[in-house]
Amino acid sequence: MKKIAVLFSGKGTNFAHIVKHLHGKACEVAVAVTNNPHAEGIEVAQKAGIALEIIYAKAYESREAFDAVVVERLKGYAPDLTVLAGFMRILTPVFTDQIKAINLHPSLLPRHKGLHAIEKSFEDAYDEGGVSVHWVTSELDGGEIITQKRIAKKGLDFEAYHDAVRKAEKEALTEAIMHVL
Repeated sequence: MKKIAVLFSGKGTNFAHIVKHLHGKACEVAVAVTNNPHAEGIEVAQKAGIALEIIYAKAYESREAFDAVVVERLKGYAPDLTVLAGFMRILTPVFTDQIKAINLHPSLLPRHKGLHAIEKSFEDAYDEGGVSVHWVTSELDGGEIITQKRIAKKGLDFEAYHDAVRKAEKEALTEAIMHVL
């Protein structure tokens, strides 16, 4: 069975979706990695009995030093694919040149790279927004797109649009993982 690693920083809702729908069925989540020692997703890993690495970014003098530790830890689990699911770190070539990874982003790339993408997407002039899953490269949110899900904005307030984006994220991420594996 193919092995994946999942990196997250916060609630871990996308990580939880992967665990529920893919772990032990389509693939094995070999390890979960977080840079946030208070991330709610930690509990998801613990309940599922998944190996967990908490690597506190602020303990390292540079992004490169942090990325080197993440790469070293990931290599110990030999994942076939690494999945960034709400991992709120800009990764350097120390990571991107060594790790085969995909990233979930809450906009239709190349629109709205970086932070606050849902808000920017909701407020832009386009009739639809959505989510993208792309290959991770050294360019922020710039790798080749694997899949996108579109969401029509007409008639939606921000809360409804936000909820639709969060739902689409889970579908897109699951599809992308299956496609890549």
